[in-house]
Amino acid sequence: MSESHGCRRVLEFYSGIGGMRYSLMKAHVNANVVQAFEINDTANDVYQHNFHHRPYQGNIQCLTAADLDKYGADVWLLSPPCQPYTRQGLQKDTDDARAFSFLQILELMPSLLHPPSMLFVENVVGFETSDTHTKLIEILDKTNFTTQEFILSPLQFGIPYSRPRYFCLAKRKPSSFVHECLNSQLIQSPRPLFEHFDTVAIADDSSQEGRHNVLQSCQPIEKFLELKNSSNDIAVESPALVTALSDDPHRTLRKDNGLEYDSLDQYYVHPSLVERWGSAMDVVYPDSKCCCCFTKSYYRYVKGTGSLLATVQPVKRDKTSLKEQHLRYFTPREVANLHSFPEEFKFPEHISLKQRYALLGNSLSVAVVAPLLEYLFTEA
Repeated sequence: MSESHGCRRVLEFYSGIGGMRYSLMKAHVNANVVQAFEINDTANDVYQHNFHHRPYQGNIQCLTAADLDKYGADVWLLSPPCQPYTRQGLQKDTDDARAFSFLQILELMPSLLHPPSMLFVENVVGFETSDTHTKLIEILDKTNFTTQEFILSPLQFGIPYSRPRYFCLAKRKPSSFVHECLNSQLIQSPRPLFEHFDTVAIADDSSQEGRHNVLQSCQPIEKFLELKNSSNDIAVESPALVTALSDDPHRTLRKDNGLEYDSLDQYYVHPSLVERWGSAMDVVYPDSKCCCCFTKSYYRYVKGTGSLLATVQPVKRDKTSLKEQHLRYFTPREVANLHSFPEEFKFPEHISLKQRYALLGNSLSVAVVAPLLEYLFTEA
């Protein structure tokens, strides 16, 4: 296998806080983002803070074929709004206003003088059965693209985070994928992304045995926590005294033996919420190998928005009540860690705690997207 020669010009649609761009950087491909597009002002503040330039903030629906042609882009990366397709939403699909801009971009493709040679789309599981998906595949077929589709989760890459997502990889002929036998297929294993892939059989990671093997291969959650003891091998926390947190402007500092520490008080779940919603909470431990997907409503609500961490050590799971386990939310930095964002990723100080969680909930897994992009950029 060999990568295509020449630096690829990339358009990054729905750029958010930069998850796609970090994935492109981690993929180590020869590519340069010539323009990013994002309508959310707060997300653009974060993107600008980390990449030192601001995405185009106009309405994507107003872009014309001529506007897109002028960029001369080889690659389009798109992570359009997922709300039209989520199980919790109204599932209005193409009738949802939040789907209009993506549909508009797709409909421009046949009119382009310089269409992209590669396209990458990320969305929630469920998108693959939508009318929008049908429209996507129809237009890609009409404009001479070959596709391979994936449903993958960070768990399959050793990250203890359940966040399955749909991905569409498309190449315009005569470019081709390394494993052409998978064209027009929906693949649920990451094995084709690696050179040792056996094209004779694709393992089904969704089977009971497959899920067990995937979980066994994951790192423990403690590896992704900010707060560790001196031996650096197990999380030990109390509401009053913990090791340093990230650059959160809302933190409370305490002193012990002349050293400053951050207080996790703001992250602990109030006992009344534990009493009311405890049976519906997903509670995980430092040695757990999986936590639930964090949504944009994490920290605002405790039910169905992401896992909570038991912080009292050692935990006697079958004998200790939830109230005694000192449950807390994962910090924004920890959520970013589970999204595999690099250490240098930071939030500007003016971004509130709830905004940080909301922005992370709308982002993507760098650990999953980076190898997908590397595979997309690789020629047979």
